[in-house]
Amino acid sequence: MTIKICVLPGDGIGPEIMEQALRVLEAVRGDGFDFVAETALIGGCAVDATGTPYPEATSKLAKDADAILLGAVGGPQWDSLPREQRPERGLLAIRKELNLFANLRPAILYPELANASTLKPEVVSGLDILIVRELTGDIYFGQPRGIREENGERVGFNTMVYAESEIRRIGKVAFEAARKRGKKLCSVDKMNVLECTQLWRDVMIELSADYPDVELSHMLVDNAAMQLVRAPKQFDVMVTGNMFGDILSDEASMLTGSIGMLPSASLDANNKGLYEPSHGSAPDIAGKGLANPLATILSAAMMLRYTFNLEAHAARIETAVKKVLAAGYRTGDIYEAGTRRVGTKEMGDAVIASL
Repeated sequence: MTIKICVLPGDGIGPEIMEQALRVLEAVRGDGFDFVAETALIGGCAVDATGTPYPEATSKLAKDADAILLGAVGGPQWDSLPREQRPERGLLAIRKELNLFANLRPAILYPELANASTLKPEVVSGLDILIVRELTGDIYFGQPRGIREENGERVGFNTMVYAESEIRRIGKVAFEAARKRGKKLCSVDKMNVLECTQLWRDVMIELSADYPDVELSHMLVDNAAMQLVRAPKQFDVMVTGNMFGDILSDEASMLTGSIGMLPSASLDANNKGLYEPSHGSAPDIAGKGLANPLATILSAAMMLRYTFNLEAHAARIETAVKKVLAAGYRTGDIYEAGTRRVGTKEMGDAVIASL
């Protein structure tokens, strides 16, 4: 199997962490798996070079590829640009164009990092949550939207909207994921005040009839945010809409000690995916060789598993990461006394040596 990967390093620390992920993929190629990687621009670097955060050449490469591996986008130098030129618009555009509606964000606490979490070890030890976030609908894409003049003042407005079919397809992804894990699914909404999410709950209940082996529960988003820091291990799989999922998945990531540890996958209906770390572009440490590449490396492992069914290769990478952590290697974001502080390339070297 030779797979074609569209590589989008992006902005900030993106190129540094992407370099290590590609080195790891090089180290596991073979045994029936090979790949070709082609690089393109997205985000702020694309704006600087072409005037748009998602150039046509990038769009073509992404559509032709079997999967996309992305670093990070954004930075303060582009914050003053018109909204349509901002780096994050490139990310929204590729998700929408490729119909990457299902975002899978695992939050796993490795035993060696229990002290890195801001919560007590007994609260988070053994944490293993999967958040399934709908990615191409909701208030981020709803129309109408904008800023207009009303009664002599500016009024900003956005539209939260979901079609039943959109809810049903993300629900199926979540139920299937729960079926392969602990058979528990918590659907998060705000049905007490938002009709859009009342429909969300109704559809999830209807879907549950097709998955009698999965225990479905419901939770209002404000309570879910509280429960994630009070008793996070009560959850197995959580499913929610775009905006709630954006917030909750970042909250869940910090339970693990560092957002620099967490990968993510954004999939279409055929499991073609865009894989990226959950963290941002970290412009304050860009170019210094300090960034944690493990989330990007683990994203590459997710790519091998979800899009290409290369379970053995994915497991090899994940096992190597666990061994490196057990051996005491730490980038600055997860460093504690008694461990070995390393930089971006050194962490990549350690993973490859473990492989």
